[in-house]
Amino acid sequence: MAKSLKQRLAILSDAAKYDASCASSGTQRRDSSASGGLGSTEGMGICHAYAPDGRCISLLKILLTNFCIYDCVYCVNRSSSNVERARFTADEVVWLTLEFYRRNYIEGLFLSSGIIRSSDYTMEQLVRVARDLRTLHNFRGYIHLKTIPEAAPQLIEEAGLYADRLSINIELPTDKGIEQFAPQKHPARIRRSMSDLSLKIEAAKEPTLKTKRRQRFAPGGQSTQMIVGVDGATDATILGSSVDLYSRFRLRRVYYSAFSPIPDASSALPLSRPPLMREHRLYQADWLYRFYGFDVAEITSVRADGNLELDIDPKLAWALANRDRFPVDVNRAEKEMLLRVPGLGTISVPSILSARRHKRLRLDDLERLRVSVRKVRPFIMAEGWSPLRLTDRTDLRELFAPKPQQLSLFG
Repeated sequence: MAKSLKQRLAILSDAAKYDASCASSGTQRRDSSASGGLGSTEGMGICHAYAPDGRCISLLKILLTNFCIYDCVYCVNRSSSNVERARFTADEVVWLTLEFYRRNYIEGLFLSSGIIRSSDYTMEQLVRVARDLRTLHNFRGYIHLKTIPEAAPQLIEEAGLYADRLSINIELPTDKGIEQFAPQKHPARIRRSMSDLSLKIEAAKEPTLKTKRRQRFAPGGQSTQMIVGVDGATDATILGSSVDLYSRFRLRRVYYSAFSPIPDASSALPLSRPPLMREHRLYQADWLYRFYGFDVAEITSVRADGNLELDIDPKLAWALANRDRFPVDVNRAEKEMLLRVPGLGTISVPSILSARRHKRLRLDDLERLRVSVRKVRPFIMAEGWSPLRLTDRTDLRELFAPKPQQLSLFG
């Protein structure tokens, strides 16, 4: 029997949950209230994603279809999987997006798809959704399209004209892992598509000779996703791959998604998923590389196996492994060293630099700047405060590690 729209929505929204790369940062602020049209990239709705400035962005996150001609071992929607299948038409996705928006449920659309018939055919359907929303319905909300590396460059270029952000999943951190678990996908093609997309995004930022105006092409840039815990790659390998992607293709974000066991799984896959805390630590390490001036080698050299500590964050782990760099004088240290102090971040450090121009800072001054004094005390010197031997305590790690919890027999 044919499935109802509601049944298909339940299937295809659930199937989309495995894709983590749906954040809405980097989009231009557009509002239809002044210029006509429908939708906005601002405002509030049901929380699905957060922009860097703290705005809550609600997205309708669905697949066009979970049918797929590929048989990637780790994917729940692979061709050999015994999951319930469903499919939307492009017109149905357009209608759903508009109706969800009119009810103030969403502010935008995240659309991905399994590969049906061919890469070009699937990409054509995704582009059609974005084009119809923009041109036929004047939709001004946020649109994120998951592009397909093997699709014709013309289709991906057209997608960039209508979408705020495009993403191409690298899938796994190593070429060997992709060849083993997704043999129908080709790492070289994926990187070539990322490179082409990066060049188009950069070219659109340059003003044209005729009009002196910049073109609109995927203003939110491109992102990608890696699945963690499938191929045995260490955190050092994963983060090293991320650094390469950031530097070569100027990605806005690399998303890390912990592998989740799937029905009828291959014996080549792990029996259990990695700890969710590992995913969280990778995001923290990614942040340290991008915004705090750390090298990945510094972050991942704390442990001999190349993995991050799970019970403490990577910045604290680095500080404990490099105690000779501390304590840091908050009244004299350079910005780069202040950013390496556990408990000081990209918001508090500029505040410290500004405040110390007027007075020598004490611990209570740091409290007024909303700094966690408990965390920074062992690593800093301030007016009237020196940690003395606190930094050298053998049990310093235990002061920060989470306390043991009694497990429940019936949880």
